[in-house]
Amino acid sequence: MIELEGVPELIDPVMVAAFEGWNDAGDAASTAVAHLEREWKGEVFAALDAEDYYDFQVNRPTVYLDGGVRKITWPTTRLSVVRVGGDKPRDLVLVRGIEPSMRWRSFCNELLGFAHELGVEMVVILGALLGDTPHTRPVPVSGVTSDPDLARTMDLEETRYEGPTGIVGILQEACTHAGVPAVSLWAAVPHYVSQPPNPKATLALLNRLEDLIDLRIPLGELAEDARAWQVGVDQLASEDSEVAEYVQTLEEARDTAELPEASGEAIAREFERYLRRRDGGPGHATELGDSSYLRDTSSGRTRPPKPPKAEESDDDGPPDTQED
Repeated sequence: MIELEGVPELIDPVMVAAFEGWNDAGDAASTAVAHLEREWKGEVFAALDAEDYYDFQVNRPTVYLDGGVRKITWPTTRLSVVRVGGDKPRDLVLVRGIEPSMRWRSFCNELLGFAHELGVEMVVILGALLGDTPHTRPVPVSGVTSDPDLARTMDLEETRYEGPTGIVGILQEACTHAGVPAVSLWAAVPHYVSQPPNPKATLALLNRLEDLIDLRIPLGELAEDARAWQVGVDQLASEDSEVAEYVQTLEEARDTAELPEASGEAIAREFERYLRRRDGGPGHATELGDSSYLRDTSSGRTRPPKPPKAEESDDDGPPDTQED
């Protein structure tokens, strides 16, 4: 039994998770969750025991000075909670850490234990992968799920990926087998400029998350950072004729493939985001100590549909998502 002291009952909570490492090209996914923590002042309420899941020769602890006293920060995964205010308040449980080195099934079960105790209604896992995409075009973000009912009701892709996987894929499958709706959002990062940070990919993930959970996310300086990043990559590419030619080839391939994307659905999605920001929809946090943090059963929020509980699989290697 997980004991959660000091965490009040949550309102329609959604868990949003990201992990540094193999599933985090350009640090785009983990930076997105860190942005949510910073903008909404997330309060950490739990951390997994680093001894259980991490090889400290791979992910080394760090030493720092605090008022002249030496302290150690251990690599781990932490959970925080934020209240997003507005006419229909909602809580987010943010999970940010490092892909574990071992005991992945136990790791996922522990996170699902927190999700169960907190009443989490849906888990959204952010990831980023390297792809043949030009830095000059919008970052492709795909939403995938292993559940066909969820794919149909939330306009997502049903994953058909087969191959090596990371913790994102394992956690999504664990959620599916536990009957918890789960979605993975994947941003494609240009493989020729893969070093972090990549604010453009982070921004794309947050925009897609905003559409998925119907919340206005404060972007701060992220949009300006993304523009500055693209200008910097433009300058570097222009200094190398081979790179510039390669980028042009990617642009032509992308533009040809995406001609059908100039559709009513894509335009409507952008227009809805514009209206949400113009009207100042939900997107500000309230303090955890506020007495209004108790559940408001009159909020009338529509909850995401919950698929029927998936049957247990005898296969230790569950099927995977996109790249996960």
